[in-house]
Amino acid sequence: VFVQPQPRAGENFERYNWDAPILVSPHKASRLYFASYRVWKSEDRGDSWEPISGDLTRNEERIQLPIMGKQQSWDNPWDVGAMSNYNTITSLSESPVTAGVIYAGTDDGFIQTTSDGGASWRKIPVTTLGIPARSFVNDIKADLYDENTVYVALDNHKEGDFSTYLYKSTDKGTTWRSIKGNLPAKTIVWRLVQDHVNKNLLFAGTEKGIYTSMNGGAAWHKVPGAPNISFRDLVIQKRENDLVGASFGRGFFVLDDYSALREMTPASLKKEGSLYSIRQADWYVPRSEVGNTGADYYIAKNPDFGALITYSLDKGFTSKSKARKQKEKALEKKNASIPFPGWDGLEEERREEKSKIWITIKDSSNNVIRNIEGTGKKGINRVAWDLRHPSARPISPGQRTGGNRWFRGGPMAMPGTYTATLSKEVNGVVTMLDGPTTFTVAPIFESSLKGISYDAYKAYIADYNATQTQVSKVSNAFSKSMDKVKAMQVALSRANAAPGAMNTKLHALKQQLYDFEEKLRGNQSKDEIGERSKPTVNSHLGVARRGMSTTYGPTPLHKQNLEIAKGMLSSLYTEIMNLSNTTIPQLEKELQAMGAPYILGQGLE
Repeated sequence: VFVQPQPRAGENFERYNWDAPILVSPHKASRLYFASYRVWKSEDRGDSWEPISGDLTRNEERIQLPIMGKQQSWDNPWDVGAMSNYNTITSLSESPVTAGVIYAGTDDGFIQTTSDGGASWRKIPVTTLGIPARSFVNDIKADLYDENTVYVALDNHKEGDFSTYLYKSTDKGTTWRSIKGNLPAKTIVWRLVQDHVNKNLLFAGTEKGIYTSMNGGAAWHKVPGAPNISFRDLVIQKRENDLVGASFGRGFFVLDDYSALREMTPASLKKEGSLYSIRQADWYVPRSEVGNTGADYYIAKNPDFGALITYSLDKGFTSKSKARKQKEKALEKKNASIPFPGWDGLEEERREEKSKIWITIKDSSNNVIRNIEGTGKKGINRVAWDLRHPSARPISPGQRTGGNRWFRGGPMAMPGTYTATLSKEVNGVVTMLDGPTTFTVAPIFESSLKGISYDAYKAYIADYNATQTQVSKVSNAFSKSMDKVKAMQVALSRANAAPGAMNTKLHALKQQLYDFEEKLRGNQSKDEIGERSKPTVNSHLGVARRGMSTTYGPTPLHKQNLEIAKGMLSSLYTEIMNLSNTTIPQLEKELQAMGAPYILGQGLE
C-alpha cells in the first residue's frame, strides 16, 4: 500500500530525502510520522496525512548553490534526478516519555524541535554545537527515559570534513556537549540507539564498525565480530535483547542477547571470572526446513541453540609452551640470543595439562545436568548449553570426543529452572569463580498433547542408559573375543606343534562368534548391501532412543522396544561372558602349553 504523503492542491512538489524518515509513535501504534521538508502526521496508519509543520529547512534553489567554489552553468551535465533532494528532513524522533515532543534533523544544518505536537517549532542551527553550518544530521534520538534529553549524530564529509560529531543535550537542545569520547578520529557516526533497560548503555553505528558505551558516551568500545565497515542503521529487538546492524553493502549482522553488557562494570571486568544473567532458553528440537539446496539460497548461520551463557575473565589462560614461545618471538625480533629452557623445563611443558573453564548446569534439585567446557580467553566469552544431558555411552581408551551428537550429548533436558556456575581447572585444581546464576528453559508453545512427566523421563533415561551400557559391554566383549581368536590362530601357526585339534577348536570358536555377531548386529552380508535383517537388540534400542529426541518424550512404543532390547540382551550377555571368561582363557592356556608366542593383552603373570 502506497502511503507516502503527497502535496495538497496548489502546493509545490514534496522534497523527500533519499532515506526519508518514517516513524511509528511510541505512544500510539496507529500514529505515524513522515518527513519531507516538513513533518506529516497520520492517525490511521498512513491512510491519510496532515502536515504538522512548515518548511523546516533552508528551502533553497539548489541549482544556484556553489559547486567547486562557484555557481555552475545550467548547460552543465546536470542529473539531479539521480541524486537525493536537498533541503530535506533526514531524521525524526518522538520522546517515548512525553507524546508530542518531537525532534527533526535536516541535511542542511538544522535541528528542529516541538513540545506541543507540531503547533510550534524551535530552530537550532548546528553552529550552536560548534560545527560547520551545513552539517548533515545523520540521526537524532530522543532519550528513552527523559523527555529533555536528546542525542544527535552529524557529519560534514561532503565538504571534506570527516570529523566525529556526536552530541547530547539534556535541555531539549538548548545546550549540547560532545559524547564522542574515545571514538577513533575521523569516524563518522551514522546511527545511535539506547538500551531500553540501562539508560547508560549506548550503541553507535559508524563508518568503521559498531561501538558500544556502558557509561553514557564517556568511553566507547569496539563491538567484536562486526566487520570494520560502514553500519548505516541499528535497531534493538527488545524481546530477545538482540542488536541488529545494517551494513553498507555487506548485509545484516546480529549480536545475539547483548543483555550481559548491562551488568558489566569496571569491578565485574576486573574479577577473575564473572558470570552474567542468562535469558530464557527456548525448548524445542532444531531442524532445517530447507534441505540441500546448494547455491539456490543464501542462508546465514543461526544463533547457537540452547542457553547462551556469557562470562568474562580478567586474564586469559596460556600454556608454559606458548608463554615461552611468545618470549622467544620477542627476543627474535630484537635479534637477541634465545636461551635454552632446560630439559626439566621442556618436560614440564610436555606434562602440563591444559587449563580449563567449566560451566556446570544443575537442575532445581541441585542435580548436576551437564559440565560444559568454555573458552578461556581474556575478556568476554560465550558458550551455549544445547539443553541436553551428557552422553552416557561408554568411553574407549584414547577417545576424546564422539562422531555424532549421541556421543557429544545425550537426551534432551526437560523444561524448568536451572542454574549455571563458573569455575576454572588449573593443574587439576578446580576453583569456583562465580555463580550460581538462575535461568529457565521453557517450551516455545504449550502443546495440547501433554507428554511424559520429568520424573518419569528421568527414570526412562536411567533405564535406557543402563541398557546401553550393557549393550556396549557385550559389543566390546565380542570385538575383543574375535580379535583374540584371530590372534590365537596366528600364534598357533608359530607354535612348535603340527596342525591338528587346536586348529579345529579355534575354527569352531570363530564360527560360534560369527553366529553371536549375527544375533547382536544382524546378518553382515545383508547389511553390506542395505538389506534388512531380523530385528536385533541394537535396532530395538535405536527405537527406544528416539523417545529421548523429541519434546513429547518416550511413548509406550519406545518403552516396549526398550523392554524387548533388555530381554534379548540377557541371553547375549550370558553367552559372551561364557565365551570370553571361560572358553577363550582355557584355549589360551592350551596354546601357551604348546609353546605359542605371547599375545599382547594376556596380562602380567
